[in-house]
Amino acid sequence: MGEPTPTETRRLAEEARDRVRFEEEALDLSDQVFRVARHLVGNREEAEDLVQDTYARAFRSWRSFTPGTNLRAWLLRILTNLNIDRGRRQQRAPQMTSIDEHGDYYLYDRLEEAAGKPLDEERVIEKLSQDSIVDALSAVPHDFRDVLVLVDIGDFSYADAAQILDIPIGTVMSRLHRARRILKGELAEEAVK
Repeated sequence: MGEPTPTETRRLAEEARDRVRFEEEALDLSDQVFRVARHLVGNREEAEDLVQDTYARAFRSWRSFTPGTNLRAWLLRILTNLNIDRGRRQQRAPQMTSIDEHGDYYLYDRLEEAAGKPLDEERVIEKLSQDSIVDALSAVPHDFRDVLVLVDIGDFSYADAAQILDIPIGTVMSRLHRARRILKGELAEEAVK
């Protein structure tokens, strides 16, 4: 085996630069990826594991990323796919709640019942800690929670969420509606405690 040709050397150098650039850009998004992971799973440790697995897979598959496309969406698709796999492994049966059971003001109604008088929005928010919101979110079934996190927390459009989760836009809208209903009921229960 002789010396590499100038063409081979140039190709190897370009590939090394591309990989470093990819890794730097991906790592710049780690806070955003962690925020989404934190909302998808029940606790910080699981979120950290999920993010670590996401980056391990992304770095192994970096050549499959098309430069110039949305790296954040690509990373979050890996994250959500890993989370789906994780949920399947846990083989949890989804907790289903009737979507017609709660009205749009269910949370306020429950708190008013508990307090015996009308409440304003600030008092409702005071009753909910960040942990209680995360707990309520973790009670939302996996498939619905993924859509809720991407659209409501990650500020993705329905089309982007559909692309990340590889589901139709109509399914995104349906799951989002049901997820919001379930979350609303869970938050009401937390606030009344």
